[in-house]
Amino acid sequence: MMGVAAASGMMLNSKSLLAQPSVEKLYDIPKFGNVHFLHFTDCHAQLNPIYFREPTVNLGVGDALGKPPHLVGEHLLKYVGVKPHTPEAHAFTALNFEEAAKTYGKVGGFSHLATLVKRMKASRPGALLLDGGDTWQGSGTALWTKGQDMVDACLELGVDVMTAHWEMTYGDKRVQEIVENDFKDRVDFVAQNVKTLDFEDPVFEPYTLKEMNGVKVAVIGQAFPYTPIAHPRHFVADWSFGIQEERMQEMVDEARSKGAKVVVVLSHNGMDTDIKLASRVRGIDAIMGGHTHDAMPKPLIVDNAGGKTIVTNAGSNSKFLGVLDFDVVNGEVKEFKYRLLPVFCHFLPADPDMDKLITKVRAPYESKLNEKLGVTADTLYRRGNFNGTYDQLIVDALMDVKGAEIAFSPGFRWGTSLLPNTDILMEHLMDQTATTYSHSTLSEIKGGQIKAIMEDVADNLFNPDPYYQQGGDMVRVGGMQYAIEPNAKVGSRIQDMRLNGKLIDDNKTYKVAGWAPVAEGASGEPVWDVVATWIKDKKTIPSIKPNVPRVIGMDGNPGFIS
Repeated sequence: MMGVAAASGMMLNSKSLLAQPSVEKLYDIPKFGNVHFLHFTDCHAQLNPIYFREPTVNLGVGDALGKPPHLVGEHLLKYVGVKPHTPEAHAFTALNFEEAAKTYGKVGGFSHLATLVKRMKASRPGALLLDGGDTWQGSGTALWTKGQDMVDACLELGVDVMTAHWEMTYGDKRVQEIVENDFKDRVDFVAQNVKTLDFEDPVFEPYTLKEMNGVKVAVIGQAFPYTPIAHPRHFVADWSFGIQEERMQEMVDEARSKGAKVVVVLSHNGMDTDIKLASRVRGIDAIMGGHTHDAMPKPLIVDNAGGKTIVTNAGSNSKFLGVLDFDVVNGEVKEFKYRLLPVFCHFLPADPDMDKLITKVRAPYESKLNEKLGVTADTLYRRGNFNGTYDQLIVDALMDVKGAEIAFSPGFRWGTSLLPNTDILMEHLMDQTATTYSHSTLSEIKGGQIKAIMEDVADNLFNPDPYYQQGGDMVRVGGMQYAIEPNAKVGSRIQDMRLNGKLIDDNKTYKVAGWAPVAEGASGEPVWDVVATWIKDKKTIPSIKPNVPRVIGMDGNPGFIS
């Protein structure tokens, strides 16, 4: 292992690295039981290793206050029993990010993930590899190939079962084309909650039944419930989504009636929603979830009328692989073990076959991806409830180029990180902006409408009922300062909105720039062109201070690091 690290140029003189025996044992996970599931989710089309900074703000409200997944930094480490200054601490938190990133190197990458998958499958006969969705979107190559690069990579990886979210933004016809052709007889695409609008017929298979080591198992799919709301409706104009709790219970009961001894839900609800669902639906052994990008190394055990359900969430950016083992005896689950394994490329050699495929699919786009736009003096990152330096860069560019007083950037949780004194390449910018509707806009909006927009987003994030949350972060705001009280009632969370020190006037019109509008027929210059032009003009991006709101009533919240 140390030889691999040395060959990769790793900093072997790091005391924090050499003092931790957990590094050598990181992937030594002995086989347990007879039913095995491997799970990755929200990789957002990241085929190559990246840097990715975990959040310092992930606030929980209502019943979620102080509970996972709303724990960050040392609070999370204490909960899961991980020591600071270790590879695991770097994987799960943003503590000492720059130093740790330089020490432990990049994470993720399908070549390294493939090596880990093969290692786990070798010790776990019959193990199923589950893909939780948000796989075909998030990079330039995924956008330009309409997801084909990721489809090919997932087939090479050996994905067995998949559900979806951002996949739907390529349009219903493209999704069905892949499911009916590329995935035929190879990958089960499951989603129990997607129906036709006219007759409510299932669009996809709700679940798949498999036999593993003499045990029948079921995997039920749960696509992102709010797809037609969070994205332009015309992409899936004839389909309905939703949580579909009652149908989920029906599918669990049906799978059990057909002999399934283990039932797993492959979900893209978001972890808070999965926790509530687990408390209300009987007969689910585990929910292996995604969407909210929560890297939770310790599963949550949720009580319900039928017993207990394990709830997990496996992070993002091909940075983790979840390993869930069940010991099934006489048709009953007796015990389980779960591990969330970070994918450190320094400690997992690249799989040659996957490496060859990635080189091939990227080849036509290498010159475009490697176009240098500028240099960043500071860390660029996105993740966090309110803002990040990368989002601040985007809103600054929008205001400057568009001549706006205020700018909005969506609260997307996908997007890679860059370390200080790093070239900003076109690939890095596409990692932040690559969607099928990334139009930039300039609108005249009254102050009252601005508040209404922000209140709506705040409720999506902080509504105490998880079924009313959509799982993103707060809209990023440039130019305007404001306060937010997450525990306030709907319509009262956004306060003290100011522009240049003056209160926003409900009846005054302001020039507001933005991007990724969900309205049908929206048009405008691609946001990556706007931002690329701005970066090229600046050449060097100095240290950026994110414009974050004054947060009210969150003192002592373990989902917050100042």
